[in-house]
Amino acid sequence: MEDDHVTQDDLKVSGLQLFQPRRGYRYSLDALLLARFCPEVNPGGSIIDLGSGCGIISLLLARANPLASVVAIENNPEMATLVERNVRHNDLDGRISVHETDILHLRKHFPVSSFDLVVSNPPFRKAGSGRISPLAGRDSARHETTAALADFLAAAKYLVKPGGTICFIHHPSRLTDFIAHAMELKLALHRLRMVHDRITGPATMFLAELAKGSRSTLELLPPLVIRDESGGYSDEAKVILGGD
Repeated sequence: MEDDHVTQDDLKVSGLQLFQPRRGYRYSLDALLLARFCPEVNPGGSIIDLGSGCGIISLLLARANPLASVVAIENNPEMATLVERNVRHNDLDGRISVHETDILHLRKHFPVSSFDLVVSNPPFRKAGSGRISPLAGRDSARHETTAALADFLAAAKYLVKPGGTICFIHHPSRLTDFIAHAMELKLALHRLRMVHDRITGPATMFLAELAKGSRSTLELLPPLVIRDESGGYSDEAKVILGGD
């Protein structure tokens, strides 16, 4: 992707700099929320990011887990190249490896139970639903294309180690689908947190932690509220965004 088609943006959180498409899909708050929601892995642990976009979640998790290795999976060739550029620019070569492939093909590349943490911010909308974006790359990031939510969950189950962790962020309209697919795959829901733009408004996202081979009780966390009564960022949101 040529330089006149990308922007270079500073992230206050983790001191990262990020190249991303000027007009295509750009990262949003959900990536920061998911990275913050994920537990730390043990030293020497392994992390995989399914559908990495420009690589922001992989970068954040590599910084949060300095002794872990990270794999970024992205099926869009231009975005995969951009992930590699972001990895080099932030001096994370050797920590993050980039694989340009579809999540439907991961069994060809990785053995079962390979990772301590599997994360994903998959497309929120079903194929054929909602408005189609004219901007290149944005529609595939928002709408399911080759892989559906069930495929992302199945891939996560295949990749995660027994006792490992799976973390997703998704839209509340898909929560019933998410839980149903998880139950079919025998994935236990450990933590669930709803995200609200304002405390008086409906949830706009949910964060979920899953594991396989576990029957622990669900922990329903307090809601994460992004904006306070004045319309500014809440104290917790400021921390997530890297503010004071």
